[in-house]
Amino acid sequence: MNETATLDVRWFAGAAAAAGCEQESVPLDVGATLEDLVRTLGARGPALTRVLAASSFLVDGVAARPEDRLVPGTTLDVLPPFAGG
Repeated sequence: MNETATLDVRWFAGAAAAAGCEQESVPLDVGATLEDLVRTLGARGPALTRVLAASSFLVDGVAARPEDRLVPGTTLDVLPPFAGG
């Protein structure tokens, strides 16, 4: 059995609409990567999967890549593409 902790996820704009909330704490297996978490979150439904596929991610304000390991207790920001400029 994997050791689990939590990670705070903040959803912005269309990601918040797809997730149904603006912020939540989600369970995280210790040693999980961003890609692992995105796959788990995307299993909630096709709308969220589409948003996650197009989103950028920040971990405690720093850009994150799919292979980055997530640390429990940090904050993940999910930033979908924004229109305008």
